[in-house]
Amino acid sequence: MTTWQGWQHFVTTPPPQPPAPEEPARSVEERLAYHSAFVTVRAPAIDTLTTSVRTLMILGRHQQTTARPSLIVTGPAAAGKTTALLHVGRACHLAHTQQHPAPDGSVHASVPVAYVLVPPGASAKALATEFARYLGIPVTGRMTQAQITDAVCHTYNQAGVRLVLIDEIHRLNPRTTTGAETADLLKDLTERIRATFVYAGIDVTGTALFSGVRGAQLAGRASLVECGAFPARLGKHEAFRELIAGVEKALDLRAHRTGALPRHAPYLHQRTAGRIGSLTRLIRQAAITAILDGTERITRTTLDQVQLDHLAETHHRPTIRRTHTPKQ
Repeated sequence: MTTWQGWQHFVTTPPPQPPAPEEPARSVEERLAYHSAFVTVRAPAIDTLTTSVRTLMILGRHQQTTARPSLIVTGPAAAGKTTALLHVGRACHLAHTQQHPAPDGSVHASVPVAYVLVPPGASAKALATEFARYLGIPVTGRMTQAQITDAVCHTYNQAGVRLVLIDEIHRLNPRTTTGAETADLLKDLTERIRATFVYAGIDVTGTALFSGVRGAQLAGRASLVECGAFPARLGKHEAFRELIAGVEKALDLRAHRTGALPRHAPYLHQRTAGRIGSLTRLIRQAAITAILDGTERITRTTLDQVQLDHLAETHHRPTIRRTHTPKQ
């Protein structure tokens, strides 16, 4: 999705849909593919981000003299940040192309959204090259960073890019010389490209991203949207149990009973620390196992047999308490 062709394929491919009661039963291969892709689970952060992006795009639409206000999606790993980013980007792309269809006979499709990953240890030139790669802007080894940046800004404005999504922003460290130059490049791009910028990264408030003069500039322009882990309970509200019920409703298993998974909410919260990415991976892997072994339902035993990501497994591993015996 870090090229225009890949992004266009992503946004125009219908997302997976849960089985409808009236549709014919899917084959084993179809159901395995469905649980591999799966539906987007609507977490509160997605709704918050959708509203905030829409508002900021309107707010900055006619701003000319300074950088437009931006957003940063932050939170722990496996909390759904990239999912939220891509969901909002898809919605923005489809809404724009519906309101502004390409003229009949035109071979140039509208380019309302750009999606760029910050490469590890990115230099300013490397990041500018990633921006160029998204729209297929030719870059040669002899081109300077300034030349690449000029080409990027001109092409993005000509293409009508209105929303720029930048993922893995935590890889940027303005305390280093390379990181400082890259941060300056981003500031330059936000001032020269007529678009709203939305960043996503792991726990960015605890990184160097907001430190120093450059960090203060970013903090003064960007609002934060938190993609946090779900608490087991919040007063009388059981949001995590409701999340599990939503995931369960989307399953396509022939013998699974509705309500079986929410009953394991305390166990699932302990396994995943309330992280939506870990939760959906656990349930999807358990569903695939249930299809392959023919049981067609998810049980506590099925869930126990799934080896999750190291972060979740480390959190779940019980702590061995050592008793201290005083010396005689």
